[in-house]
Amino acid sequence: MKLPADTIILRRKVTEYLLRHRAEDDKSAFLALAGYTADHADQLLLDLREQLLPLDAELFEESEYGPKYGIRGTLTGPNGRALRVLSIWMKDHATGETKFVTLRPDKA
Repeated sequence: MKLPADTIILRRKVTEYLLRHRAEDDKSAFLALAGYTADHADQLLLDLREQLLPLDAELFEESEYGPKYGIRGTLTGPNGRALRVLSIWMKDHATGETKFVTLRPDKA
């Protein structure tokens, strides 16, 4: 299935979570391999929307807040390197909106 084209991808999720170094569950070092840094936050936002969102989504899990979907794909960064990723998206029961949750390296 395809997720809606108007799916919400918060800039704050990218700048304060994905591209900021974290002691646990850090994503910034992985994304830096493809050239994504805080200076490239807008590029990552665009690439999530253009490179991953159009791909097929599969139900990942049911949560109390709504169903989560996984999209596996390749994210090609500003330096041209491609990363295999699993991105997670959720349709919120309360609002009906679909939104980006996170991504991680795809080890499948």
